[in-house]
Amino acid sequence: MTTEQRLNLHAFGDYVRKTLDPTHILSYMAPWFREDEVQYIQAEKNNKGPMEAATLFLKLLLELQEEGWFRAFLDALNQAGYSGLYEAIESWDFQKIEKLEDYRSLLKRLQPEFKARIIPTEILSEISECLINQECEEIIHVCTNKGMMAGAEKMVECLLRSDKENWPKTLKLALEREQNKFSELWIIDEGGQDFEIKDLEDDDIETSEVQIFYQEDPESRNLSQNAHPPSEISHTDLYSPFKPRNYQLELALPAKKGKNTIICAPTGCGKTFVSLLICEDHLKKFSQGQRRKVVFFANQIPVYEQQKSVFSKYFERLGYKVAGISGATAENAPVEQIVENNDIIFLTPQILVNNLKNGTIPSLSVFTLMIFDECHNTSKQHPYNMIMFNYLDQKLGGSSDPLPQVIGMTASVGVGDAKNTDEAMDYICRLCASLDVSEIVTVKDNLEELEQIVYKPQKYFRKVESRTTDPFKCIISELMRETESLAKSICGELETLSPIQNREFGTQKYEQWISTVQKACTVFRLPDRDEESRICKALFLYTSHLRKYNDALIINEHARMKDALDYLKDFFSNVRAAGFDETEQDLTRRFEEKLQELETISVDPNNENPKLEDLCFILQEEYHLNPETRTILFVKTRALVDALKKWIEGNSRLNFLKPDILTGRCKTNQNIGMTLPAQKCVLNTFGTNGANNILIATSVADEGIDIVQCNLVILYEYVGNVIKMIQTRGRGRARGSKCFLLTSNADVIEKEKINLYKEKMMNDSILNLQAWNEAVFKRKILDIQIHEKFLRDSQAKPKPVLDKKNKKLLCKKCKALACYTADIRVIEDSHYTVVGDAFKERFVSKPHPKPKIFSSFEKRAKIYCARQDCGHDWGIHVKYKTFEIPVIKIESFVVEDIATGAQRLYSKWKEFHFEKTPFHAVEMYK
Repeated sequence: MTTEQRLNLHAFGDYVRKTLDPTHILSYMAPWFREDEVQYIQAEKNNKGPMEAATLFLKLLLELQEEGWFRAFLDALNQAGYSGLYEAIESWDFQKIEKLEDYRSLLKRLQPEFKARIIPTEILSEISECLINQECEEIIHVCTNKGMMAGAEKMVECLLRSDKENWPKTLKLALEREQNKFSELWIIDEGGQDFEIKDLEDDDIETSEVQIFYQEDPESRNLSQNAHPPSEISHTDLYSPFKPRNYQLELALPAKKGKNTIICAPTGCGKTFVSLLICEDHLKKFSQGQRRKVVFFANQIPVYEQQKSVFSKYFERLGYKVAGISGATAENAPVEQIVENNDIIFLTPQILVNNLKNGTIPSLSVFTLMIFDECHNTSKQHPYNMIMFNYLDQKLGGSSDPLPQVIGMTASVGVGDAKNTDEAMDYICRLCASLDVSEIVTVKDNLEELEQIVYKPQKYFRKVESRTTDPFKCIISELMRETESLAKSICGELETLSPIQNREFGTQKYEQWISTVQKACTVFRLPDRDEESRICKALFLYTSHLRKYNDALIINEHARMKDALDYLKDFFSNVRAAGFDETEQDLTRRFEEKLQELETISVDPNNENPKLEDLCFILQEEYHLNPETRTILFVKTRALVDALKKWIEGNSRLNFLKPDILTGRCKTNQNIGMTLPAQKCVLNTFGTNGANNILIATSVADEGIDIVQCNLVILYEYVGNVIKMIQTRGRGRARGSKCFLLTSNADVIEKEKINLYKEKMMNDSILNLQAWNEAVFKRKILDIQIHEKFLRDSQAKPKPVLDKKNKKLLCKKCKALACYTADIRVIEDSHYTVVGDAFKERFVSKPHPKPKIFSSFEKRAKIYCARQDCGHDWGIHVKYKTFEIPVIKIESFVVEDIATGAQRLYSKWKEFHFEKTPFHAVEMYK
């Protein structure tokens, strides 16, 4: 927390006081406040209201002196759902919140009419995205206990504090969908001019047309174009977001007849709505005494969130219950209860895999319909396939329990490594067998209508030139050679630790070599344990620096030298702020000796990247032809996303662009991706108000996520298989859209041309399979299933034998003794702690940057190796019930056999088959 940040928070305190109800974030901030302070804030809210509570909260917050509280406050806002306030404080830009002030004033003036005319429960699901979850619960509670007028008053109170910039428009749409007369008073002026309040009895008021579409789902918006005019809308139409097109009815028909099907249709045609039609038809078909239950699977959490939102808004108003569990919420979700109590359940697939394995879900027979989004992933050990292994074992094992209907959805089934149509047909048959599908459905009868809706972008291949000379690469490569020599000088076996040969600086192959060396050196053994520790730690540092240099070369290859240099400067700044032992001091000195030279060449115009010139030309040309152009720019890595955003923002020729970024949530190489709220915020911004006209994205955006129509897709050194090609191309949905592939590598262009050939081969193969006799096709599928089950059963791994011998856990970085397996205890089957006082002396702790409460645990601190020159991350310190205990992660340690000295690495606890003793409270009192 800097002095500037403290002053800024004080200066912008009024925005916080007007927006924040601090009681919604107190659980996340508990580690930073005394219990009496928490109670004081809660009492202030109860007695005087949320603004007074926020005033007190802010005062106590600004008095904190411990390191980390500012970041904890931001994370608490994010986790609680205050995305607008979070974004404003993160950038110290409150313009979006400021623009809401006029709407707040209007709502205050209209509050009496709002209370008189609004039934909160009718619009709550529509506007819930604009409120905090706890506020929605409070509104329902007030409605139930005090009546609808009191509930409406509570809703006004919550909306007046909303930090979501789209809440006025969302409220307007919700009112219009309900045909509520209050919508005529609630005037949304896009120009930001003064509002005008009209009397409800004014004869001049024109009735608003009923706009029925979902703001979060671009596919839905596209499909709303063929809705009936207002005069034709019946009462039943109000319960349907739009009228289905003929091609959508065609896609849904086989599934409505009860068949297991794969629906293969282009991105942007409305497959979400097709699945909604199938789901509604399925739920209406109650058999005697049996209730239908649907499960919808989505791989990526943003996709899961989007689909769940669409289904919730549609089905909950029809009386069905919709709920979901993802990897982000699984810690607190009672899976069995959610499945039991709801009609439609959204899951990320690993959740079901885990619960089938532990018996929480007894079998797939609890469901009557399973929908697999992006079903082409059903192969190998993917969670989709693990679910279907369970299904097929039940089918082929002679079970009498009913199996659910299976629906798969994809834009491309793919062809794998097929070289011809016969091989492609075999590949597609294997996918059908994995999903137990009897029919592949594509649009045939209504193809002309589909082609009017889904526009296939025109594809361009552009071979761009790389730099003819690259002094940055020369200098960094020399530093890398020096670092490799230093590593070899302390370990002559460096080359034998990894078999990868002919590795080249600045490539993925070199990254692979580094990873292999780091894994090998963690289990490297010497008779002299101190010497072993010294060498392993040094190798860890050398290879970490080599990885950063390699990353910088990749950035330099595709972006500016300045961006690559800034990446390295940030890294070395962090190195200096940490342990900074002799090895790191030496490596830092070598870099700093070259820093002035690197600074000079990075600003030399002669060293500009010609690839960027080409990219700049395309963007200028396309936006000149159409200033309303909206672009998605795909790149390979998160580092490139950041670098290209900086380049666009610093390029005067591209000042018409307002870039935003979209990356995944994965944690790799200590770089944490975007959080789920941040991803949702970006998608909403790009999809609703047009504030950003170019989205720079990694692969998280190429599959499944509904992104508003754009007319320009640029693949910047970005190519994959035929499925990825179809998915990324499908992001360009507007009429006349274009797709550019920019690369300096002719092989990349050739690979994309092969993908185009494979796409044609895939389409031909599907047509051939659709012409097969249905009985013949089913026989083929069954034969594949029987053969695959035989292979699975014959290759089944025997149950691992528990190793009951006591073993050591050594720090992965410095090889210091951490603990013995005899001292490890298992909490709730998945968390591992260490008992005894000896372990407490071997780690140090620091406040956790993101404290959090989940289940019975309160995450409070991070723990690190206590050795002064190490500081390796070992896990976290938590409060579990009444106990303060460490929780360790196995990937931070090397496991050593005490008798033989043999060492092994494990990436997950479930791979380590030692005798596990459950945690017992009695031990804590010994």
